[in-house]
Amino acid sequence: MFAKLFQKNTAQQQQPPSPAQPPPPPPPAKDNVSKGGLTLKDINPRIGLHYGIPSTASVLAFDQIQSLLAIGTLDGRIKVIGGNNIEGLLVSPKQLPFKYLEFLQNQGFLVSVSSENEIQVWDLEQRRIASTLQWESNITAFSVIFASSYMYVGDEHGMVYVLKYDAEEVKLVPMPYHVPADLAEDAFGTSSPKNRSVVGVLPQPSSQGIKVLIAYEDGLMILWDVSEDKVVQVKGNKDIDLKCEITADSHKEIGHKLSDDRSDYESLVKEIAALCWASTDGSVLAVGYVDGDILLWNLSSTTATNKHAAKSSNNVVKLQLSTGDRRLPVIVLHWSSHGPHNECCGHLFIYGGDAIGSEEVLTILSLDWSSGIESLKCVGRVDLALNGQLDFYNDTGLSSSMTLQEKRNHVSSMKYPMVISTIEPQLIVAKLGLVFRDGKFSKALSEAISARKSQATYSYGNTNWPLTGGVPSQLHDAEKYQVERLYIAGYQDGTVRIWDATYPTFALIYVLGPEVKGIDVANANASVSALEFCSSTLSLAIGNERGMVRLYKLVCSADDMSLKFVTETEKEVYTLDQGDGPQCTAVFSFLSSPINAMQFANSGTRLAVGFHCARVAMLDTSTSTVLFLTDSLSGSSLPLKSLAVFSNSFDLINNSEDTESTIVEDHVRLKVFAMTRDACIVVIDGNTGSILCSQSIKSATELTSPSIYIIEGGSYISEMSCGKHLSVSSQKSDSKSESSPAVSCSKSSPLKVDHEASAKAALFRQREENFLLLFCCEKALHLHSLNEVDSDPIQKVNLMKPCCWSAPFKKDDKECGIILLYQTGEIEIRSLPDLEVVGESSLMSILRWNFKTNMEKTICPSENAQILLVNGCEFAAISLLTCENDFRIPESLPCLHDNLLAAAADATISLSPNQKITQGASSGILGGLIKGFPGSKAEHHVDLLEVCKNDYAHLESIFSSPPFSKPSIDLAYEQKVVELSIDDIDIDEPLFVSPSSETKKNDTKDKGTERERLFEGASTDSQPKLRTADEIKAKYRKEDASAAAAQAKDKLIQRQEKLERLSERTAELQNGAENFASMAHELAKQMEKRKWWNI
Repeated sequence: MFAKLFQKNTAQQQQPPSPAQPPPPPPPAKDNVSKGGLTLKDINPRIGLHYGIPSTASVLAFDQIQSLLAIGTLDGRIKVIGGNNIEGLLVSPKQLPFKYLEFLQNQGFLVSVSSENEIQVWDLEQRRIASTLQWESNITAFSVIFASSYMYVGDEHGMVYVLKYDAEEVKLVPMPYHVPADLAEDAFGTSSPKNRSVVGVLPQPSSQGIKVLIAYEDGLMILWDVSEDKVVQVKGNKDIDLKCEITADSHKEIGHKLSDDRSDYESLVKEIAALCWASTDGSVLAVGYVDGDILLWNLSSTTATNKHAAKSSNNVVKLQLSTGDRRLPVIVLHWSSHGPHNECCGHLFIYGGDAIGSEEVLTILSLDWSSGIESLKCVGRVDLALNGQLDFYNDTGLSSSMTLQEKRNHVSSMKYPMVISTIEPQLIVAKLGLVFRDGKFSKALSEAISARKSQATYSYGNTNWPLTGGVPSQLHDAEKYQVERLYIAGYQDGTVRIWDATYPTFALIYVLGPEVKGIDVANANASVSALEFCSSTLSLAIGNERGMVRLYKLVCSADDMSLKFVTETEKEVYTLDQGDGPQCTAVFSFLSSPINAMQFANSGTRLAVGFHCARVAMLDTSTSTVLFLTDSLSGSSLPLKSLAVFSNSFDLINNSEDTESTIVEDHVRLKVFAMTRDACIVVIDGNTGSILCSQSIKSATELTSPSIYIIEGGSYISEMSCGKHLSVSSQKSDSKSESSPAVSCSKSSPLKVDHEASAKAALFRQREENFLLLFCCEKALHLHSLNEVDSDPIQKVNLMKPCCWSAPFKKDDKECGIILLYQTGEIEIRSLPDLEVVGESSLMSILRWNFKTNMEKTICPSENAQILLVNGCEFAAISLLTCENDFRIPESLPCLHDNLLAAAADATISLSPNQKITQGASSGILGGLIKGFPGSKAEHHVDLLEVCKNDYAHLESIFSSPPFSKPSIDLAYEQKVVELSIDDIDIDEPLFVSPSSETKKNDTKDKGTERERLFEGASTDSQPKLRTADEIKAKYRKEDASAAAAQAKDKLIQRQEKLERLSERTAELQNGAENFASMAHELAKQMEKRKWWNI
């Protein structure tokens, strides 16, 4: 992923010259810079945070118990969404689309199938791939048996295989069981095509995984019993017995037409495109075809009693969404019943099937077949436009829309509540503000934010967010919580929003409107164009497109309850009422030009403002005054693009002999470095506004995104003992010293004044020599000494690709590198000050993003090489340094699987096996519509019988052997009645129960034998079987009537004896149980007296 250019730093360059040789000539200026300490091992690009729905979303999955929604994309990403601010992004190593995506319900695993037929199991707790399996053939159908770890895989050759995910072994295990491809041919009695692909594998509901429907692309469908290894039902084009034809055209009234015609389908091959169960008991199947037809098949029939399939009713109802001859294929079908007790009514969700050229919509039909499938009625239709967003619809809204035929396309929905709003309104500029833990106001800010978080609710309007899955991080402690970072975003409507960005679960804390309470400010609603934050004073500066600057304090005192409104001609003061949250302390509006750049200086008491018209202003934030406003810095009237302020300050202590006190004067010198679009760097005196010097960079074209940074050189700058570069530097220093203004002091002699001025100038120069000025543009990087901007750069690198954004970063509190983002989306990391390439990556390889125009305007970096980016509806934070972990990952991340909920569900099943629970998160909710792909609607009720994993223990024995090689397994839902007779009961001799004192002698015996023998073959669900007269005659008919009577008398006597022995055995077992309880009680008393080392 990365490439590195190594440049050796030989030991000879650091050793002094030999005395026997003449000293070497001075090296060129660029070699006087030491090499940076950044290495390839220091670079590790990774995603720390992701919010929003990917624009390439294509497939959905839903965990009904955990209330989690998973969204698969076309580029190998999976977005998992849960409850309050709980989101996760899983990234596959390969940038491939996902064909299938399903949860292992309530188990914390997600299964995906890529376009290259790689099956991946994702561990949601660890947020990584747990196991992979590369399938050799093309997977054309995939499904997971609900609430189990077993999966059906159908391929292009007509085979159906079984997989199991073993959580203990952490691997996918192919099971021996499979469904051969020739079964459909044998069952239907016709020759199959050479390559009959499986297009659907649906486990039948309420069958505990025993029955599965297999659909082939040529229209053939079979219902297969895995326990009996036989075909239960066969359906195909020849079986179509059309009873009703319904046309639900969006431009016409819904029409119902009775029909008994089947001639059109006898010789027609209808290819299946999609299918789903249209009933909770698996009696009705909805099938969508390539020609746009939708057929509802009635599968309710008695099961077969032999190896041949049962003959069932062929009642079929056809649905059409358009009367046109040319219609789109039915791509997606999903069903949602109105309730567990109303299985004959529900909504059918259809994507496709409408006329070619029609608007891309998701169609919802309300169906009712209470009087039978042959009398099915379509009572309503509604079309939902697909807008590329995630929308949630409830049953109430859908039902009310279907009753209003004239408003079919108007349905109220709940929008996905984005944590970071990026589209509505449009995010324009962003800033990452650091809050010092030991700062003066940090504790007060942390307390205020903690209070706001405890009162906040995550809701949309009056409706709570429907998903509740996941577990929030437990790091947030209201008493000890400390805010460390703030994410600040400015929007097109003039608003500014502030999030707590301490942990990777951002929390919105403040929304600053464009208006100022009680004051009518013109141009306040203009788009925000620049933001600046002061970490020491927690002050926020907001600049907009009309040249207005608003100053806010996040933590205010009683003295900050006044607002200064400064214009070009006057200054007004207003008194504000004290309220919660940030307070606006000043508004500056003296120049009608967009603000392009701002920067605080001198601990927040100064604010440099760069305007689009290439003018620079310096504001005094403590007194709310304008110190100076320069003329245009660009001769060609090109806009100012970047700004940097250097604050040079020191404390000068004067000890006066004439006074007993010590006078301390704070001396501050500010330098403002401004860059215009014509590649001109202008240095401005930040105290007076006068221009000190300027330097133009030769460029054939205008610069679109130049930027300048002041970085601390420190040990980077080598000592220059001789040479031309040193002499130039010395001459410049002398000239600057001579021209430096003297500090007047009334009680000092002229000689002392000159001495102090010279000392102060020397201190300024000494400090400036430790800093460098880095200039970045599309084609080059220039590194200058801070006090020699008008000289040639000490380091220069030409870039091979156009760069659009850059930012320096630190490692171990030392500036060591710079990040470059190219217009191709590539990311390059270079070390400072040598500007050598250390690592390379890209937005595509990390986030699967393509670079978009103006994306660089919303990027904000941290000083530790963390980048926060926005791309459409997505927001992400990526970390580039291996050692950086400001978000405290993984302990600060919310958990995507709730183990407590999973255990509670299992416990509820064991306590109340027949209970059904209602999931509030999924009640009445239709999973979203994303980029034209409709999701599935969550069921209202979750049957805990199907959730219990123990209910599927029988599948292990079924799937552990190949088909046709095991005895039949009878299940409770269709269990054969065991015909028990008292004559068939064999009762052993009375069981001798040893007293508790003799139990040690018999501890080697199998204690479960007697219990297993006693309950063998018993079933509480067994019912008397009604036998026919022929069966009774065959069992009891004898040739001699007297012999039969004698035999019956003997059996009655034997039965009486067995009943008496059975009664005795019952009493013995009861006594044995009492003895066992007594023994257990004695053992418990003995163990209480023993220490743990004696056990």
